[in-house]
Amino acid sequence: MASLRQIAFYGKGGIGKSTTSQNTLAALAEMGNKILIVGCDPKADSTRLILHQKAQDTILSLAAEAGSVEDLEIEDVMKIGFNDIRCVESGGPEPGVGCAGRGVITSINFLEENGAYEGVDYVSYDVLGDVVCGGFAMPIRENKAQEIYIVMSGEMMAMYAANNISKGILKYANSGGVRLGGLVCNERQTDKEYELADSLAKKLGTQLIYFVPRDNIVQHAELRRMTVIEFAPESKQAEHYRNLATKVHGNVGNGKIPTPITMDELEDLLMEHGIMKAVDESEIGKSAAELGLAASA
Repeated sequence: MASLRQIAFYGKGGIGKSTTSQNTLAALAEMGNKILIVGCDPKADSTRLILHQKAQDTILSLAAEAGSVEDLEIEDVMKIGFNDIRCVESGGPEPGVGCAGRGVITSINFLEENGAYEGVDYVSYDVLGDVVCGGFAMPIRENKAQEIYIVMSGEMMAMYAANNISKGILKYANSGGVRLGGLVCNERQTDKEYELADSLAKKLGTQLIYFVPRDNIVQHAELRRMTVIEFAPESKQAEHYRNLATKVHGNVGNGKIPTPITMDELEDLLMEHGIMKAVDESEIGKSAAELGLAASA
């Protein structure tokens, strides 16, 4: 059997990270790979499209019911979904109480100790990416995830988050084997989005591994709690996710230590592509129009 690939999907909240990761993993499973998903988001939505359900019972909630995590069996926390993908959710505390990162640490240790990684080609961590501190950095810090894929878009805050996550990878790259596998641009149809994503990838010393076009079929599939791979296997969008999966599968040994940029450099990048200027002009035009309306009132 090929050596275990431990990958992680990071990205700004709401960017489509869990949707992108689940579709990519469904395509990897379709290629014959054995997959384990470890959801590291307190929302516990990293496996819903694979399992066709709202949210899976989490390790933390099951441990609380049982008394402790030591009282759980692997069968209690792991469910099998589409294409025989194994699914686990770490969970987290109630909002505003405690550290959600604790669930990530508890989960990974429990899974390793109970043989969950045996007979698997890929372990994928789906991680909340607005923060790369504490337990959320666990897959990076403890050298669990070897390849990080950052899901982003051409929106400034998504690019800002991608740069921040790169800083987290850089911090632990020299003490462990973690590398940035590449950026995945989840299209939001903003101005010059592909060019911006490609430029940011180059600035970070990595590659834009794939540009996923926007398609409403993704939302149609999600409403049915399914991946596009399962819901519409013959669609163009399913083919895009297969292409992304093929790129990830062939990306062995191509990970880079990222070269994060400053906020000024990020703004310069947007200026170079005329984005900041376009925004300023549109705001000026809007203000002028509003003044005109006020004058004619």
